[in-house]
Order: sequence, then structure tokens, then C-alpha cells
Amino acid sequence: MATTSGLRGPTSNVITKEQVAGTERRWRRFGEPVPAGASVREDGSPDYGLFGPESIVWKVMLHPATIVFQYPAQSAIQSSYRPILAGVRDHDPISRAARKGELNHFGMFERTQRNSGMHAPMWLGDTETAERMAKHLRNIHQKVAGEVIDVGDPELGGYAAAGPREAMWAALTEMHSMLWAYEGLAFRDGRPPHRLPPHERDQFMAEAAAYCRLVGADEEEIPTSIAELDALYVKYGHLFGPTATMAVIPETGENINLLYFENLRKNYHKSQRAVARYNGPINHTLFRMWVGAVGSEQLRAWMGMTPEQSRRAVRRTKLSMPLIWLFQRGPVERHFMRLMWGPDGVTLIRSAREQVKKAKAAARAQARAAR
Repeated sequence: MATTSGLRGPTSNVITKEQVAGTERRWRRFGEPVPAGASVREDGSPDYGLFGPESIVWKVMLHPATIVFQYPAQSAIQSSYRPILAGVRDHDPISRAARKGELNHFGMFERTQRNSGMHAPMWLGDTETAERMAKHLRNIHQKVAGEVIDVGDPELGGYAAAGPREAMWAALTEMHSMLWAYEGLAFRDGRPPHRLPPHERDQFMAEAAAYCRLVGADEEEIPTSIAELDALYVKYGHLFGPTATMAVIPETGENINLLYFENLRKNYHKSQRAVARYNGPINHTLFRMWVGAVGSEQLRAWMGMTPEQSRRAVRRTKLSMPLIWLFQRGPVERHFMRLMWGPDGVTLIRSAREQVKKAKAAARAQARAAR
């Protein structure tokens, strides 16, 4: 029985390790991405794309904790933003497959698997690479639009994934979730996880503005500091948070979450066990609790946690710090990097880290020469 119509998955419910790992085709669009710094601009200077080796964005993004927890952190906040959730409900390949009764655990996993690796060319590629991937995703998102965000809250109006509002929030939730994961989960500088200095947090947001522009956000709304980002959360707060009717498909009245559950139950095969564990106990339970706990209390409320659940998540995450540290060690990070970022993503990450090393060495040499 076909199980992944519209997805890049297997043609039956029986899957293999090779299918789970995937090849570069799962992530690659418009040819092999060119790493930032591997090409030059017209003036002969290295083309580092949107950011570069001295940026705070790369400092945050390239840490092992961010590589491991990037998708769960992004998912936690994006799934609380109702226009994005509406787009997934109405148009995403996993939703279309679920309506046909063809979704299985691998189809769900493969959809999450492509996320980090397909964004990596925009974050870690040269300018042309970033623009090509942004154009591809913008074209895909043109069809992701609807007149109803939430049938239980019709005054919210509609959504458009390629429009400036949704494009901005997609980019901001990607960037901000990485900052949250880094500050709350990354062991570094010989210390447990801790916040960046205020000026570096603001610099992170100022740099992230380039990504918001790339995806088509309204220039007048793009935040360039943490204070401006906080103000945006207040302005658009009515679009965040769970409701009892958010999962209802406007056209049919069906509940998409119930369709997911029924599909996963009906189409289960023991060969899906590993990805089922990632979909459930790891990503949507353990990792989700950790990234939620290190975010704000408001984020946890938007994720659907009660005050008691929020307090429990914070306590359990503090007790989990030794395990969180373990997830950032080399073998574990390399496993998640290949699994969730793909072969091209691995190349881009390693190239960017090498560029950072070179930049630091050059800075040290310059400092010594100045003395």
C-alpha cells in the first residue's frame, strides 16, 4: 500500500535504514550548494552569504547544541503560531497524505528531517545559494494560503505563507528558537548554558534581519533588537497559542490531529520503530520539553502547557542537564547532524566552522602584530 503520496518517502509501510538516512536528493534543490566563503564577490572579497564567520548568528547556529536541537526548538514555537499551523493543516504533504489514509511514521519523520537541511543553504551558503533556495521555498509557499486560520476564531481572517507577515514570522521563529536553544542548552566557555551579553543578543537580531529580508518580510516590521522582537510578540500575540478548534479542517470539518493518529496506527510496521521513537518520545516529548523549559513562560503557555506543567518542565530540564550535555558530544552531534541536516548540510556546517577557525586565527595574528 502506498503511504507517502506527495512525500519523498518509500512506496510501502516497510522501510529500511538506507531510506531513513536518505541521500542528498532529499534536501538538495537547484544543484549542490556552495558554502559561504567558497566563492567571491565582484570586488574579489569572499562571499559569505547572509552572515559570515564573525557573526553572532553563526556563533549561535554552529554550536553542537543548536545543531541537535534546532528543529525541536523551531517546531515548538512555530506550531504555536496559528497561521503557520493552519498552512500545515490545510496544505502540507503530511496532511494531504493523512487525508488519503497514506501517512505513516516515516512520512511524518521525513517531513521533519528535511527542515534543517533545506534551510541550511540560506544560512550557511554563499549569496547565490541562499537566494536560489529562498526562491524555491517562496514558490512552494505561494500555494499555501487560506481564508480561515481557525474555524473557532473567524475574525482572525486568513493566512498566506508567502505573504510578508507569515514569511517574517517563519524567519523570526527559526532565528529566535536557535537563540533560545543556544542560551538555554549549550554548554560552552567551560560553563553551563547561559545567556549572551545584551549587546550580542541585539547584534544577533540585527544580523537576522538579513534573513527576514531574503524571505520577503516587510522592511518596516523587521526587528533589529531583542526589544523590537518582544514588541512584535505583543503586537501579534493574538495569533499565538493553542485552541480547541485549530486542528479542524475548514473544508471538511475533520480533525487533522485525529487523522494523523489514525494513519500512524493503521499504517504502522515494526520497521518504522526507530523513526516512531524520534517522532514521539524523543522529538515531541523529551526535546520539546527541554526547549520549552529554556524558553519563556509565555512560550510554554503558547505550547499548551498549564502553569503546573510549565513548572514541572523547568524542574525536569534542570535535572536533565547531564543528559543534555551528552547530546552535545561529538558522536551524538554527528549522528543528528547527518540525520537531520543531510549530506549537504553536513558539508555546509563543517565548512562554516572552518571559516570561523580561520577568522579567529587571523584575528589573533592581527592582535599579536599590533602589540
